[in-house]
Amino acid sequence: MLSLLIFLAVLSILVLGHEFGHYMAARICGVKADEFGYGFPPRALGFVRVNGKWKRVSAKDQGPYKNTIWSLNWLPLGGFVRLKGEEGEIKGETDSFASKKVLPRLFILAAGVMMNWLIAIVIFSIAFSVGVPTQTEGLPQGAVVRDKKVQIMEIVDKSPAQMAGIQAGDFLVSINGTRITGSSQAQTLLHAQAENQPVALTLLRGQQEIHLSAQEKYLESVKRMALGVSLSDTGIVRFPIHQAIIQGCVTTFIYTKFILFGLGALVRDLFVQHRLSADVSGPIGIAVMTGQIARQGIWSLAQFTALLSINLAIINFLPIPALDGGRALFIVIEAIRRRKASPLIEATIHRIGFALLLILIVLVTTHDLFQYGGVIWNGLRQAVGL
Repeated sequence: MLSLLIFLAVLSILVLGHEFGHYMAARICGVKADEFGYGFPPRALGFVRVNGKWKRVSAKDQGPYKNTIWSLNWLPLGGFVRLKGEEGEIKGETDSFASKKVLPRLFILAAGVMMNWLIAIVIFSIAFSVGVPTQTEGLPQGAVVRDKKVQIMEIVDKSPAQMAGIQAGDFLVSINGTRITGSSQAQTLLHAQAENQPVALTLLRGQQEIHLSAQEKYLESVKRMALGVSLSDTGIVRFPIHQAIIQGCVTTFIYTKFILFGLGALVRDLFVQHRLSADVSGPIGIAVMTGQIARQGIWSLAQFTALLSINLAIINFLPIPALDGGRALFIVIEAIRRRKASPLIEATIHRIGFALLLILIVLVTTHDLFQYGGVIWNGLRQAVGL
């Protein structure tokens, strides 16, 4: 239940931020917003300002009103903004979306994804100004590092480290009783270890110290004797506020590039190899992961939120009918042809695109149920006390 609430809170922040971007851009361009709502209809409660006073608006009352209706709706999955003339109607009125020229309409459509990128930049910038756990190699000048540790980043499959129970994410405290202060020191000690002699390791996992023993063996993957671990110097890194903002922008750009590459691989798997990658997650999978990541701490949840925001920005501006990118594509085609497409044809294409998106969501959700069904069932049992 807690995982679901955290997921709904994260989703609401991202979707409302996205829709608020559309709203602000519309107001800048002189387009009226008929309604801004949290959640999706049916409407539970709404208010609108009439003659300087707030009026309550029922679910059946669709206006029209001079000002924006602010509403709470029964399905708490994000939110929406309803712009005047966004479906191509009401072309003759100056505050209608349909009456605006190409660039203002493109700006309004792009503002949602711009807001999602801005949310990611803000999250990363705040994190870098406060201090976040990260690798300390190659940091730019001005970085302040505290709580330096040596962390095990990767474990080679079927290696002595894996057999001994060492896990990625563990911190290396000592080797044969010698306190570790850096990854280069750790590598020196491991290389100096006598052949066929086990290594005594002290690790920190969470708040618990763990004592293990492992013996190096020849690993084909690295072509030498090794335990099979990848080490990295880590610490809590923070920057002055101006550098934190720069790092926030750089980090957002890097993750955007990675997500685009991953999306390309997903499309290839889906249409070339006719299979859905095991790494793909839909709403159920994301809800489960949100709960798992929230237990790792506030920074992990904030980073995950920023990544979801970047994902939302990218997916929304793909040239797919029914999404912002699909609507923007129609406007670009209109600018090239110098005349609008038939509203009926455009609406039909958007409906087909929306139907295909629903089919994809059903496929991904089915995939989630197979992958996370056990986790969901255990959570439900705990919730009802079974």
